Amino acid sequence: MAEQFRPRWVGAMTRRDFLTTTGSAALGSYLLLQRQAWAAAPDIPPAGRFGELDATAAGGIDLYLDRRDLLIGGKPGRAIAINGSIPGPVIRMTEGKEALIRVHNRLDEATSVHWHGILLPFTMDGVPGISFPGIAAGDIFTYRFPVEQNGTYWYHSHSGLQEQLGHYGQLILEPAELDPVEYDVEYTVVLSDWTFEDPHRVLWKLKTFEGYYNFQRPTLANLDDQMQATGMTLREVIAMRLQWARMRMDPTDIADITGATYTFLMNGQTAHENPTFIARPGQRVRLRIVNASTMTYYDIRIPGLPMTVVQADGQNIQPVETDELRIAVAETYDVVVTLPDEQAYTLFAETMDRSGYARGTLAPRAGMSAAIPAQRRRPMLTMADMGMMMKGGMGGMGGMGGNGHDGHEQMDQPMPQHAGTALPTENLVERISHGPDKHGPASITMAESAHRRLDNSGVGLGEDGWRVLTYGQLRALKRPHSRRAPTREFDLHLTGNMHKFIWGFDGKTWSESDMIRFEYGERLRINMINDTMMNHPIHLHGMWMDLYAGGNLDTNPRKHTVNVQPAELLTVDITADAPGQWAFHCHLLYHMEAGMFRTVAVVRTLDGGPIHADA
Repeated sequence: MAEQFRPRWVGAMTRRDFLTTTGSAALGSYLLLQRQAWAAAPDIPPAGRFGELDATAAGGIDLYLDRRDLLIGGKPGRAIAINGSIPGPVIRMTEGKEALIRVHNRLDEATSVHWHGILLPFTMDGVPGISFPGIAAGDIFTYRFPVEQNGTYWYHSHSGLQEQLGHYGQLILEPAELDPVEYDVEYTVVLSDWTFEDPHRVLWKLKTFEGYYNFQRPTLANLDDQMQATGMTLREVIAMRLQWARMRMDPTDIADITGATYTFLMNGQTAHENPTFIARPGQRVRLRIVNASTMTYYDIRIPGLPMTVVQADGQNIQPVETDELRIAVAETYDVVVTLPDEQAYTLFAETMDRSGYARGTLAPRAGMSAAIPAQRRRPMLTMADMGMMMKGGMGGMGGMGGNGHDGHEQMDQPMPQHAGTALPTENLVERISHGPDKHGPASITMAESAHRRLDNSGVGLGEDGWRVLTYGQLRALKRPHSRRAPTREFDLHLTGNMHKFIWGFDGKTWSESDMIRFEYGERLRINMINDTMMNHPIHLHGMWMDLYAGGNLDTNPRKHTVNVQPAELLTVDITADAPGQWAFHCHLLYHMEAGMFRTVAVVRTLDGGPIHADA
């Protein structure tokens, strides 16, 4: 269900609205006064001027990290630049060779570089406090590791909130054998979000004032808009709002941070700067798309051109033609498009909450542009998004931390637990009961049950008549090596309290929890259950997650980051083949910082019992 809102009445302006408005006006006046100063400072370079390096070439490469003033959409911002730019340089590697990368920290604080999705020794993974101490100010750290895979990946800081300031870039790992993807020209597409605010100030606002950046909540002023958007009567709209109010939930909580503070970037450039990708008619263009955002999901389409998805998270898949795809934070997708004529086409990346967009142009010549699509209505969560399907409307809601009962026959079954015997790998249970809530005040339980949403395109999608990519369409091009049925499993609840901006697993933050232990060599299953009303991109370092997408051991895709939708049950199988300590976390940066993080230890034995995520 979608909705679009009008500005609030002036007479209904709150104190926060007044402060925000007057503060914005004051800032605007200041910026106008400073415009001549900016114009007189031609030495400030624009973002988006990144180069390319080969980390497996003789002698390796050097990355230089420093704080630098860069023009972001024409305005100066203080960024953490890598070799002088954001994004950092594209780093290429060749499968079968050794990567050598020297990182020079010219910041006044410690930093790190994590090679996202890359299989390597845990000491090279780049997570301070987990796999190495970090790179102190003024120090040089040398990363050296064998390249054992190919595909499109990315790299970023794992220190504090540095990623928000521009500390990221793309990785391209060339295959040792013939690439199954046929293309004539390729381009890097790095999507990200930028704020001119101090990221620590942003986090403080999120923890202090619930929904601080959500300026499109239902109000009296937009009742008529909601009626027109939904086709409901006034009575029905009011009744629905009261239902959400009784749950103390907001159906517009699609994104914690919005275009109220974010500037949305494609290759470091804003929509009006229009990065251009040149191709001749008839050429097959490979777009290597990375979502390097801290908090922003993008819905990507090229109006008038179908896209053929050929890779997901660096892994080759059976080609899928689609019109639009949603890319979660930290995911990568490779798509191939063919320019049919001499016209320009818009590469449009609209934010999931519809508060903004990034944009580029695919064209035969520089300087061309195409029409920018109108932004769609702001989506709203529905009862289906809250796991209310087949539950008689609101009656199945578990309430605020309760289990809840509606008098209907219980249709769900608890997830069966196994140990020591091979688990089923096809036709897995579609729906499970949530069970008693034992997750404490750090969790607000959404519903009695969670269900698989593999064929669900996500909130705000699927209503336009376009084909939308879903996880249920992803199939591995070839069966991954050493894949087998798992013999142990546990459930992992994704939990959060929006009112206090506390996030965690099974109701606990990282500081409150113990390590999760995997036994070296074991095949393990994790059933992720999202108890929150938000999407969460979950990333495991050092090991692949084989996503149950409705296929089988031959065809289920392999991913390094999986998006778990609200009230979703999502299953991944893991081969614990990487000794050491690894990070396991939500890749929404501010959720990770607020506690949605665990340490995984791959150990020789589980004698004494495995430590599960609820320990």
